[in-house]
Amino acid sequence: MSPTPVPAPCDTLVHGAHLVVDRDLEIPGGWIALRDGRVAAVGGPADPLPAAAARIDAGGRLVTPGLINTHHHMYQNLTRAYAPAINGSLFDWLTALYPVWAQLDVDDVEVSTYVAIVELLMGGCTTSSDHLYVHPRPGFLDAQVRAARTLGFRFVATRGSMTRSVEDGGLPPASVVQDHDSIMADAEAAIAAHHDPAPGAMTRVALAPCSPFSVSERIMVSSAELSERTGVRLHTHLAEDHDEDDYCAEVYGCRPVEYLERVGWAGERTWLAHFIYPSEEEVARLGRAGVGATQCPSSNMMIGHGTMDALRWRELGLTVGLGCDGSASTDSASMWMETRNALLLGRLRNGPASMRARDALDLATRGSAACLGWEDEIGHLRPGACADLVVWETHPVALAGALTDPVEGWLRTGPARAWHTLVAGRVLVRDGEPVAPALAEVLTAHRRAAVRLQAAALG
Repeated sequence: MSPTPVPAPCDTLVHGAHLVVDRDLEIPGGWIALRDGRVAAVGGPADPLPAAAARIDAGGRLVTPGLINTHHHMYQNLTRAYAPAINGSLFDWLTALYPVWAQLDVDDVEVSTYVAIVELLMGGCTTSSDHLYVHPRPGFLDAQVRAARTLGFRFVATRGSMTRSVEDGGLPPASVVQDHDSIMADAEAAIAAHHDPAPGAMTRVALAPCSPFSVSERIMVSSAELSERTGVRLHTHLAEDHDEDDYCAEVYGCRPVEYLERVGWAGERTWLAHFIYPSEEEVARLGRAGVGATQCPSSNMMIGHGTMDALRWRELGLTVGLGCDGSASTDSASMWMETRNALLLGRLRNGPASMRARDALDLATRGSAACLGWEDEIGHLRPGACADLVVWETHPVALAGALTDPVEGWLRTGPARAWHTLVAGRVLVRDGEPVAPALAEVLTAHRRAAVRLQAAALG
């Protein structure tokens, strides 16, 4: 493609890269010019380099759009590898951890979000949603937005909720559930305070009742109605475990997908987490309705109860993205690793010819962007896109001999890390290290919080 004229100088020029611009455009030896938080132009080695206030020499490294995380539970990094929960089923570890999370306060949420975002940036993620569904105290979503804004990260904060405690036939303790009216009032306040629908937004808000077994039918219907009125998106866990099928049959008299349709969620503003156990007919039905879904490869393998067939679901018309899920189930938050594991799971499930590295990259960029309703601006690096990109580094020993295909080499070798991560044109990881001056202080506060929470739970 011909380079787009760039007003001189641009803010930042990244050059000397194998540049992946989009799913159908790669430029060996390419460059990308950034201006005012946007991609101003891309070009190849034969095109003259535009003037720039700052230059980043990629040194022949792979440059891709920033990876996009469409499902996370950031507060859970306070309970990584929590011993009482590590070998159980989904319901087992939820039951073990809910009492721990009931002790969370606003400071815990802010430091855990800060640490989670820094970890994501180091793994090449430039946009993330977060599914925060425990609210034993007020102010949690505000704390998350503060952390994201402090770091300069593009963030979709979801106002999660739970209304059904163990006393009502659910899993969580009463201390972490809320009543319908309180949830909806806080959701409206969060949208008014933080949701920015404008192009290039850094913060958006979505509504995210936790799951069919932890919220009432009324909260699902009310969330769909508020989404319709405000345009914000909807997110929930669905079809994640066979126990959920039994629960929905007993409580709602139908399958999980039928329940989703009944409460008004089968539409283009909805994306689902996990979505492992629908029938193919149900997948196609939701695909026609415009619904998206997130595969969380490491979490699915850690819990050991299955994973969606991502490429097959996509063939059936469903939008599919990737997510890392909560640190309590996966114990890490690297979108590079999730992209690699998506590749491996796809090939394990459907054979070696079924999935390539570019397919996995597409899930983590274009697919994830579409789940968030943001495919026009993120997930690609065409001129006009948000200036969210990653320069990747893999140790030369690991890359030795990988000469013929830099994208396949990026996922087949490794581990890879973000050498530079840019969000809205700002460098947030430089030379492999996060640009986060408060990180040491935050890590100290994070350790204090983790010790307090886990000690209280373990007696």
